[in-house]
Amino acid sequence: MKLSGDLQDFSTRLGHDFAKPDLLIRALTHGSVSSPTRPDNQRLEFLGDRVLGLVMAQALLAADREAAEGLLAPRFNALVRKETCADVARQIDLGAVLKLGRSEQMSGGRRKEALLGDAMEAVIAAVYLDGGLPAAQSVILTLWGDRIETVEEDARDPKTALQEWAQARKMPPPSYVETGRRGPDHAPEFTIEVRLQDGSTASATAKSKRAAEQDAAKVLLGKLGG
Repeated sequence: MKLSGDLQDFSTRLGHDFAKPDLLIRALTHGSVSSPTRPDNQRLEFLGDRVLGLVMAQALLAADREAAEGLLAPRFNALVRKETCADVARQIDLGAVLKLGRSEQMSGGRRKEALLGDAMEAVIAAVYLDGGLPAAQSVILTLWGDRIETVEEDARDPKTALQEWAQARKMPPPSYVETGRRGPDHAPEFTIEVRLQDGSTASATAKSKRAAEQDAAKVLLGKLGG
């Protein structure tokens, strides 16, 4: 089996020449277009998540030989979370070659953060199965680039950090409320307000509810000095 022109171009952007092209095709096949003879990428996503985790753990240990686990863990989480995977996917225009069903295409699936993040993990698994750990490690370290060196010193995700801030002051967890939605159905933007028991609030708008919640928590932490 040979890759089509667009998939060959993607393979070049990815930095891996597939000996088994069917692995890449499967990695890019979303459940909305799968069939008994055309499996989707969910199993590869499961594997790719673990491969990414191993490579990142090793890279972080090598990058900072003195850091304690308490600092390494949040850095690790920042590098492997879905938003980061989706950002890398956009970097290599993965969305353009995703194989989606018509309804998913119409709803803006090629730009959805969750789909991009999942597919990026599946592609990592495809590289791993095609060329082994050295090939996967090379692709990951190249694509993630200086993110490993520049990951914030305390990279806890803002929602976790805000919850810990509230707990330390014997408050219940923050609540998140959707206060607005705008844009077309295929590319909506959500406004989320985060609230603390003491009346502190902050809002943020993003292309997914999850991202808006994280951004709102980050804004509120800034207000609180957290």
